[in-house]
Amino acid sequence: MRLSILLLVFFISFTGFAQDYDFGKISKEELIEKFNPLDSSASATYLYKYRRTYYNYVQGQGFQLITDVHERIKIYNQEGFKYATKSIMLYRDNSTREKVGNLKAYTYNLINNKIDDVKLKKDGVFNTEKSSYFDETKFTMPNVKEGSVIEYEYKLISPFYWNVDEFEFQHDIPVKKIYAKIEIPEYFNFKVNTKGYLLVTPESSSKRGKITFNDRTRTEGRLGASKTTFSSSSIDFQTYITSYNINNIPALKDEPYVNNINNYRSSVKYELSYTKFPNSPMDFYSTTWEDVVKTIYKSSNFGEELNKTGYFEDDIDAIIATTSDPFNRLSLIFDFVKSKVKWNEYYGKYTDKGVRKAYKEQVGNVAEINLMLTSMLRHAGLNANPVLVSTRNNGIPLFPTRIGYDYVISCVEMPEGNILLDATSKYGSPNILPYRVLNWDGRIIRKDGNSTLVSLYPKTNSKNTVTMVVKLDEEGSIEGNYRISKTNHNALSYRVKFNNANENDFLEKLENKYGGIEISDFKVSNATDLTKPVTETYKFFKESQADIIGNKIYFSPLFFLATKENPFKLEKREFPVDFGFPSESMYRIIINLPEGYEVESIPEVAVLALPDNLGTFKYNISQKGSVINLIITTEINESIISPLYYDALREYFKMFIEKENEQIVLSKT
Repeated sequence: MRLSILLLVFFISFTGFAQDYDFGKISKEELIEKFNPLDSSASATYLYKYRRTYYNYVQGQGFQLITDVHERIKIYNQEGFKYATKSIMLYRDNSTREKVGNLKAYTYNLINNKIDDVKLKKDGVFNTEKSSYFDETKFTMPNVKEGSVIEYEYKLISPFYWNVDEFEFQHDIPVKKIYAKIEIPEYFNFKVNTKGYLLVTPESSSKRGKITFNDRTRTEGRLGASKTTFSSSSIDFQTYITSYNINNIPALKDEPYVNNINNYRSSVKYELSYTKFPNSPMDFYSTTWEDVVKTIYKSSNFGEELNKTGYFEDDIDAIIATTSDPFNRLSLIFDFVKSKVKWNEYYGKYTDKGVRKAYKEQVGNVAEINLMLTSMLRHAGLNANPVLVSTRNNGIPLFPTRIGYDYVISCVEMPEGNILLDATSKYGSPNILPYRVLNWDGRIIRKDGNSTLVSLYPKTNSKNTVTMVVKLDEEGSIEGNYRISKTNHNALSYRVKFNNANENDFLEKLENKYGGIEISDFKVSNATDLTKPVTETYKFFKESQADIIGNKIYFSPLFFLATKENPFKLEKREFPVDFGFPSESMYRIIINLPEGYEVESIPEVAVLALPDNLGTFKYNISQKGSVINLIITTEINESIISPLYYDALREYFKMFIEKENEQIVLSKT
């Protein structure tokens, strides 16, 4: 009897806390929950994510790719409100496009201990054309508050049966449960590519399917009467099912110096390898990088555009007539394209309106500008080829895929080495690519159809050279002159920010960056002359840059330039540290001390080094009379540092930050 009661209590307890994932079956427990029990820092949690991807055959149209989506999200605080907005990107190709159907969505709140639901209305759903290839369906859930649960489901219908969206298992917030499956007819063969650090074990099964064809035949009788005959036939086929059932997935949290966190997000990508339909030969898609390259190169919006030359020949012949030097020709053509054709901010490895029209209208997308550039360089006798690139926002193409690249640049192969060019970048130079492009390797496509990888990361350090002359007074205020010189990628970044900004706004941000410093006589030199370093100079004044205690003054000789915080806080890191490009900084600081004070103590000279020459920090300080001279040099010699060095890198940053903040002590004489 006692055992029966215990089992009954257990059953009631278990069912009371059991989760119901049917749409609309929201529990009070979900609404009452104040935080995720496994991650109290989470601003929201996916309570449930469901996805089913499968194929549906429509007579007269062929196979459609259908994806059913159901998501339920708990929002804990205002920071989590952003998860109440859902964006669905829809691919289109001319009149053929993906579409969203059967959308329904509700917001749930607990009011007076009762569950209140508010439905998303049609006027809360917005459809927007985002680019030549993508539309967007976007909605924001109504009546969202702290503690709300939101839920939506929809059907994504795609005629592009080869383009299966990536199955993502890990997100920026925790996930309590994911159930996902894909059902693939035997006519399609996919490669399955996985990434991330989450252990995912799929389950496999199969089922039989059937396609029924309905036919109607109309015949004329002997006396003019017509007759309609209906018939049907069917084909049986096998469907292979892969399902993923995962619980309690931790959030994937972004970290400093990660090129794209999505590169490390646990997911599965299905890439169509080939199709084999009844009574038809095999049709191969991307199975190797050679297949990918050939498919892209043969496209009318890539290879054919690259071969067009008649629209520019006279102009280029006139430009290069005065020089036969290969690098001079390269530079003249590169500068000509940058000034001639403006980038419309659209990415893409394929042209949109074509190189000829882009040249005439003086505006184009990435492919139009850089394929045009490549063609012009070839016309000038240079060994130029296009380079397929995946930008930082697009991630890293780990496996052979046509959709892994979203950008194209140009490469000129010379005896001295490769020269990479991107004419969309107004302030870029040879081998100084915009930051968006600095993403591991690109793939050079040559005329004969073969391809090779080329590193997109620069080999030359970008430099910052700072000179600062400071006068410190007995009140702890400082005034002086500041000068910084920037080269390579540091210069590119500065020019983009400065030349695209209002100078007053730029100055205000600079003053705020250094804690309210007062700046005067501000001047920038070589803002558009790319052959020289860009320099910034100004006079400054800042109060309270030293602590005065009794008859002593304490201050860091770097003042407002000292690094305050170590960006590497985590004990362990699984991702590479991506600095984007190698860099070098030098600080020369001359400090004039206030009258009536002498140096009581001064930091010691120090040298720090990372293993394998990855980086160095040198701190050299000296005093002569009432003047202190400080020289600091820092180097990071690699664009990417393996996580194997993370402990050393974290300790290196900790030590040099401590060194930069060590203080000089003055005492009154």
